[in-house]
Amino acid sequence: MTESLPADVADVLVAVLDTGNSVHAALRKQVPHLSVRARCTCGCGTAYFELETSEVEPAPTGPSTVVAAEAQLVTEAGDCPGEVLVFTQGGYLSWLEVCSWSDDIEVTLAAARHWLQPRS
Repeated sequence: MTESLPADVADVLVAVLDTGNSVHAALRKQVPHLSVRARCTCGCGTAYFELETSEVEPAPTGPSTVVAAEAQLVTEAGDCPGEVLVFTQGGYLSWLEVCSWSDDIEVTLAAARHWLQPRS
């Protein structure tokens, strides 16, 4: 079952795909055409995408599976409990993975979304 792209997934993708990077810029153009094919059942927020590839151009990442973007998560206290990875396959967004390195701090997509926001 495919669902449209939830705001939390879209926000995290936009936060980690830097507009100054040509590969990331090409991947950002794919975001409006993405939908969620499946989500990890553990609650972390990892999302697997479906993309209508006829609607967009592939990013110049190569034909294999590639980590196209990564961002370490830093809490307000300065802890680094995990990271977010964006994977592509053949130049197309494939999945967003939320990784936890901490037993003490819960790392979810909602937490990642918060920790990736610019702080003033």
